[in-house]
Amino acid sequence: MTREFRKSRQDRQPTRRDEPRPVEKTPRDINPWKGAGQSQRPQKGSGQQRSAAPRFSPETAVLYGYHAVREALRSTRRKLVRLHGTAAALEKLAPEIAACGVTVVPATNEAIAALLPQDAVHQGLLLEARHIEPIDLSDLPENGLVLVLDQVTDPHNVGAILRTAAAFGVDAIVTTERHSPALSGVLAKSASGGLEHVGMATVVNLARALETLGEMGYLRVGLDSEGPASLENTPVHRPLALVLGAEGKGLRRLSRENCDVLARLDMPGPIKSLNVSNACAVALTLVRPRLSVAD
Repeated sequence: MTREFRKSRQDRQPTRRDEPRPVEKTPRDINPWKGAGQSQRPQKGSGQQRSAAPRFSPETAVLYGYHAVREALRSTRRKLVRLHGTAAALEKLAPEIAACGVTVVPATNEAIAALLPQDAVHQGLLLEARHIEPIDLSDLPENGLVLVLDQVTDPHNVGAILRTAAAFGVDAIVTTERHSPALSGVLAKSASGGLEHVGMATVVNLARALETLGEMGYLRVGLDSEGPASLENTPVHRPLALVLGAEGKGLRRLSRENCDVLARLDMPGPIKSLNVSNACAVALTLVRPRLSVAD
């Protein structure tokens, strides 16, 4: 064995078997929340994290916000279960509470917020009630004005459409059992009480429902950005069904085929398309005065 080889062996440091080997840190070791799902990450703030809101039974419609709760208390269309409210909010609704005799549960803003999804604007009020029974197509008036929603799923949009429908005196809204939001919560808050004043007809097959409306004498006008004529210049009469499609997808093929006419909204500005709830308001503004003559 050469002198150089012996020297190199002597220079080596012995490694203890029980000594842990150094581990190279990865970005996930440095930040353990990197790459984790949002639900796993700790929330900002030093307070205790808010627990998930308790689930209500499917038979319960959860309504919150001043206008939605007030109109539900005034309505005779649904059974009321209990009203949670702060002292100030309950005082504002004292006449309605006395008239309907609903069970009242005094609560703080924090207690009400704990019953709702995060960021729900409840204004100190939460009402538990039964759902309003949907109406049947056969219940629609012979000379009515209805809106037909083709898979409009955003509860904010449907709620805004309900509010507009109530303001314009629409008799009912026809929507599908699937691909439509629940008639409570965010939708009811966005409707601002409109849910209590407009009938809701839920159907399994929208194309068949449009066929039925045609057999009932309804003029079926589908709103389509590529429609051959403007809605403003399209002759309309009662009974009338305005058919609205979802944003992006628009009207489905069978819905288009079961309309008597397709009409577009001509907008003067550089943007030619509107949010579906805004399009609904513009369409009703254009057709409602022309229908009043035949009312």
